[in-house]
Amino acid sequence: MQISLLTNVGQKRSNNQDYVNVYTNKQGIQLIVLADGMGGHRAGNIASELAATELGSLWVQTAIVELNGVREWFMEHLEGVNRTIHAKGEEEEFQGMGTTLEAVVIIDRQMIYAHIGDSRINLIRGEELHTLTSDHSLVNALLKAGQLTPEEAQAHPQKNIITQSIGQKDPVEPDIAIQVLEPGDYIVINSDGLTNMISNQDIYDIMVSDVSLDDKAETLIRFANNAGGLDNITVALVHIDREDD
Repeated sequence: MQISLLTNVGQKRSNNQDYVNVYTNKQGIQLIVLADGMGGHRAGNIASELAATELGSLWVQTAIVELNGVREWFMEHLEGVNRTIHAKGEEEEFQGMGTTLEAVVIIDRQMIYAHIGDSRINLIRGEELHTLTSDHSLVNALLKAGQLTPEEAQAHPQKNIITQSIGQKDPVEPDIAIQVLEPGDYIVINSDGLTNMISNQDIYDIMVSDVSLDDKAETLIRFANNAGGLDNITVALVHIDREDD
């Protein structure tokens, strides 16, 4: 299994409110965390980094090697991190801070992930790209209710309003799911600074191109910046090697 992480401030923002990292527990099992912060001044970048590093610091202390153990760990500690960020956001300097969060663990060709907000996890297998997550956003709720068309949703002025985040007052309700992986699969975890700028077809074409995983990450970010780079852009890419068989 190969992993590549890359983040970029984009073309329009003065600071990077995204954060991504990998944390390894006592049994060598890796946790990938990607967070896209929100809030004025420096609050957004503090929220994303604090959420990821707190979750990561808890993970490295574990010896979890089973999916059910990861699921229970997610349910326990994501709410703890939510409360930590919410308490920090009560301070005047950090008022309203919050962050999306994607947390991914892969064990024996099975991926378990937790999703909160509007960052995304995509699976590329063969000739298809599958979006595994559903945005926790106002526009996506309207789309699901049939009140917006996909074209209207894409251009909606309230596109960036999310309905769930780490740092909210109410308990978080993460989407937690398991995906069986196959040799050759790619996983693309990204902040919305990527998917708001380039299409799924562009993402697919880049991911199946004949370059290294690090080059794929750099190309994704370059395409998003060339399309305007209106937000910070962060990707975490995973390749399930064929030669592992």
